Amino acid sequence: MESLLGIIFHSIGGFSSGSFYMPFKKVKNWAWESYWLIGGFFSWLIVPPIAAYLTIPNFTEIIATAAPSVKALAFTMGLIWGIGGLTYGLGVRYLGMSLGNSITLGFCSAFGALIPPIYYNFNAVEGKESISDMFANSGGQMVLAGVLICIIGIAILGKAGMLKEKDFATGHEDKDKDFSLVKGLIIAIVSGILSSFFNFGIEAAKPMANVANEAWKLANPNQGEFLFQNNVSYIVILWGGLTTNFIWCIYLNFKNKTFSDYTNTKTPIAKNVLFSAIAGTMWFLQFFFYGMGESKLGNGASSWILHMSTIILTANFWGFYLKEWKGVSNKTMRTFAWGIGVIMLSIVLVGIGNSL
Repeated sequence: MESLLGIIFHSIGGFSSGSFYMPFKKVKNWAWESYWLIGGFFSWLIVPPIAAYLTIPNFTEIIATAAPSVKALAFTMGLIWGIGGLTYGLGVRYLGMSLGNSITLGFCSAFGALIPPIYYNFNAVEGKESISDMFANSGGQMVLAGVLICIIGIAILGKAGMLKEKDFATGHEDKDKDFSLVKGLIIAIVSGILSSFFNFGIEAAKPMANVANEAWKLANPNQGEFLFQNNVSYIVILWGGLTTNFIWCIYLNFKNKTFSDYTNTKTPIAKNVLFSAIAGTMWFLQFFFYGMGESKLGNGASSWILHMSTIILTANFWGFYLKEWKGVSNKTMRTFAWGIGVIMLSIVLVGIGNSL
């Protein structure tokens, strides 16, 4: 039952993440940096402390009393992840919702599963499995095999992208005018690798989550693990993400002279802020539910890849809804379907390996 609840929570979070970009499409006559920054304020600054306030008593005290090294490492992981978040939007722009999310999150899945055990190989922590431990047992070997197969799936999706580009080169010039495979692949790879550092940020901030967890269990004996323990961790991690995104968006506002977006009455300011706020809130909800799922399954490779897989599936649903693949050849569609299938297989293998 605990595992089933974990899967349900991860699925809800994945659906929220895979859908969060859709409200941005309702924003009118604003530059990307303007609506991304407004959405980001809700994602990284406004909603996380509200969630912590509603679920964790004295969360500010937990943060204040945490070791500076814990907060510094969590913040740093957030900074690195923030760069990945910035490039995510460009990856979707150049590759589309389906292909962009699949490639970006495929890399994010693989590296998010590998970075923590690699770290624990050099900095051993009791109860945490290192990469050497994974090579030494059948469960770990299956997880690593799943990660390798995930990368193969990404390569197949890259091939599908090449076929799509070829299909659109002649006779479909009106389709997906922003589509650019080379730009999109480079950006998606960078975004996927750097975005995976959020998973390590959760690990780095775990001492704060543990304090919240122990306090809750003391007040609620024999009721399992605290569903919302990670809400305190997200605040510090997302401060890092906010820093990166704020600096870049403000720079673009200066460079592109788009500060007027926020006050231009010729644009639907209220609606733009509303849709940006909805997008930002939906983005945060992915990790709100991720924390709930993690409390049931643990923050190992299975939690991370299960979360990523539901995002990939949701993003592909929206991609088909937006008719991103309309007009491509049957060969292109088969290749794309094979790529998604291989990534799903990798997720199953990682889940089985983690259970072993």
